Amino acid sequence: MNTIPKTMNALLMTGNGDYDKLKFETNYKTPIPKENEVLIQIKAAGVNNTDINTRIAWYSKNDGDSDDASWTGESLKFPRIQGADVCGYIVDVGENIDSSRIGQRVLIEPCLQKINGKQLENPWYFGSECDGGFAQFTVVSNEHAYEIKSDYSDTQLASFPCSYSTAENLLTRSNVNENDIVLISGASGGVGSAAVQLARARGAKVIAITSKSKFEAIKEIGANQVVSREDNIVEVLGKNSVTVVIDLVAGKKWNDLLEVLKPKGRYAVSGAIGGAIVELDIRTLYLKDLSFFGCTVLEKNVFSNLINRIEKKQIKPLVSKVFDLKDIVQAQKEFLTKKHIGKIVLEIRD
Repeated sequence: MNTIPKTMNALLMTGNGDYDKLKFETNYKTPIPKENEVLIQIKAAGVNNTDINTRIAWYSKNDGDSDDASWTGESLKFPRIQGADVCGYIVDVGENIDSSRIGQRVLIEPCLQKINGKQLENPWYFGSECDGGFAQFTVVSNEHAYEIKSDYSDTQLASFPCSYSTAENLLTRSNVNENDIVLISGASGGVGSAAVQLARARGAKVIAITSKSKFEAIKEIGANQVVSREDNIVEVLGKNSVTVVIDLVAGKKWNDLLEVLKPKGRYAVSGAIGGAIVELDIRTLYLKDLSFFGCTVLEKNVFSNLINRIEKKQIKPLVSKVFDLKDIVQAQKEFLTKKHIGKIVLEIRD
């Protein structure tokens, strides 16, 4: 086993605010695994909306007050290493963990139920309530490091954990199956493009909402039909035309999503990039017997099911651009243009 350095390169978030709160540090202390943890040398980590939302305190319901700006609504501790999408290799283990795990290539489950083997009362998000993957090394409770056997590259594999587990969770919670017609908003983003692939893997018919410039690309990954985000979807699809809505956008056109749902339809949401505040006519909810699912904490077996689909190549990685870890600001600015399909990934070099 290679000697583990005492210090490492790490990207630190020093507080809530703009890009100036991101600091690349070349001499940060390498974490040491506790008794029920593994130490992972990180090779690649994906960029997510959550990274940016956490930095700018978007999760706060008190006008950006950092006291409730984390994933769980608690105050963050700074400095914090962000990064939820991680592919790496186990290089050391805690005293209670079998040393045979050393050398395994792993993906980290981003929704953490345990810390150092102890059950949390409220789950944490990797890179929010604890340090994450924007560094050369990280530690995580043994249960959340899943071995992956695949010929995909480290960079490709880093595109999967957060977006695809979020998408699989949305589909699991809303019980998507081969009899469903699924409408997916924000279909060109990381979670949206994952949801398109995963819904098709379940045998469902998929209708994707995206920009016209991305129509063909979204069809190529499995969408049966594509609708422009500029269109009136009620006019294009008709009322009561889909059985499930997977929503990542919300915003001004949110009510249209409910109009196209059939009676007893299911609506699942895990994002609001179009605007978090919407107006609901409660009569639509109860007269159509709709079911709503807020999806944050991963259901049991979601991540293991995802690993299985990756290994069987039922889904494929979508990497748009790759940046070095030190170029995080450039990567996040590129991410926010929303011109890409799939993931932007940071490579973490020795």
